[in-house]
Amino acid sequence: MHKLKQEQFLPITLDEAWHFFATPRNLNEVTPDNMVFEIISQLPDTMYEGLLILYRLKPMLNIPIEWCTEITHIKEKEYFVDEQRKGPYKIWHHEHHFREVKGGVMMTDLLQYDIGKWFIGWLAGEIFVHNKVKAIFEYRIKALDIMFNQNHK
Repeated sequence: MHKLKQEQFLPITLDEAWHFFATPRNLNEVTPDNMVFEIISQLPDTMYEGLLILYRLKPMLNIPIEWCTEITHIKEKEYFVDEQRKGPYKIWHHEHHFREVKGGVMMTDLLQYDIGKWFIGWLAGEIFVHNKVKAIFEYRIKALDIMFNQNHK
């Protein structure tokens, strides 16, 4: 099982942070263009527990993958969890936490994922997957920094 923890300060209110992240279509705003990421399901304005979100993406060699995640837990303005239901990972469990701090919000991502135990999965992970996951989260930090720091100066 691989784990990633990332914290980011956002100079916005807790209400603004929650509104942005609880709006499923905003996922497009924080996903790198090279993932060729497309949400293919109908989306509500605000997420809810049990919401299934279907995506099509091309993370490697322009090969399309369909991915389905479910919003499994929500505590408004504190956290929500998305878990893979269908897709490339054996396990994908992503927690998004929000905490009000002086001058803004501290957002913490806790990701646990497993690509499987078979040799090809292990090899793909070592060569590609782990670096790709890190790159996606690094892109997200930059995108959010540009988005919220430019809008709140």
